[in-house]
Amino acid sequence: MHRDRFYTLAASCPDRTGIIARVTGFFAEHQGWILESSFHSDEGNGDIPARYFMRLEIKADSLPFMLAELRERFEPIADELRMDWKITDSAVKKRVVVLVSKQEHCLYDLLARWQARELDIEIPCVISNHDTFKGFVEWHGIPFHHVPVTAENKPKAHAEMQRLIDETRVDTVVLARYMQILPPVLCAAYPGRILNIHHSFLPSFVGAKPYHQAWQRGVKLIGATCHYVTEELDQGPIVEQDVIRIDHSDSPDDMIRYGKDIEKTVLARGLRYHLEDRVLVHGNKTVVFR
Repeated sequence: MHRDRFYTLAASCPDRTGIIARVTGFFAEHQGWILESSFHSDEGNGDIPARYFMRLEIKADSLPFMLAELRERFEPIADELRMDWKITDSAVKKRVVVLVSKQEHCLYDLLARWQARELDIEIPCVISNHDTFKGFVEWHGIPFHHVPVTAENKPKAHAEMQRLIDETRVDTVVLARYMQILPPVLCAAYPGRILNIHHSFLPSFVGAKPYHQAWQRGVKLIGATCHYVTEELDQGPIVEQDVIRIDHSDSPDDMIRYGKDIEKTVLARGLRYHLEDRVLVHGNKTVVFR
């Protein structure tokens, strides 16, 4: 990460010749200093047309105008190239709401990284369907909201969760082992903005107790998957994954213990990639510029 303030352009558009020249030429014309650049061309397949992906970091004080004017000046080029795009400012901290249930390891890890400024974000609140971590979260100076979820009150509970998320004006929602299925209305309200950590190397062993499923299957590798949440359970675009080798002597409890370490690191990496605008969604896949 650069110490100087920078703007990040993350974009995709139909593939064609001259895209890089058009975009980098715009910044060169205004003396923009490009600190980092990443590009990828997806050739498409059948009915899916070829698409081009890019991410640029531009030193903010190298440009003769501020962010709002940069967006205004860049918009005609984006329209010309038929881009899906955004430009963000490294000086503006992203706001992240964390959802958790009764397993602590991912929550503890995220708050430790936040406290050490390894994740330089704002956490306006933590929401949980249990009050287990109320004291721990409030000790960090973060508001804690207990929203119980039962079979009888789900619509009311989900509405309250959406109210809290909207009220805090968050950029991202992180399910840090939140063991409830979000309703379609919540998934649709924040597309590409809800990250989940699944304690399995998806697409294998979806749903409940994946480590027990893996043990019964006799696998030699277990892992974790950070993915975007969609209406289809555990099927959203994958952001990050990792695995660890096991053998016949490992019990389901051993696998759960190993898996917790993987879950923490995979979620932290996936969240970082997302917050740094390194993840571009393409259908049910992602382009991740590490």
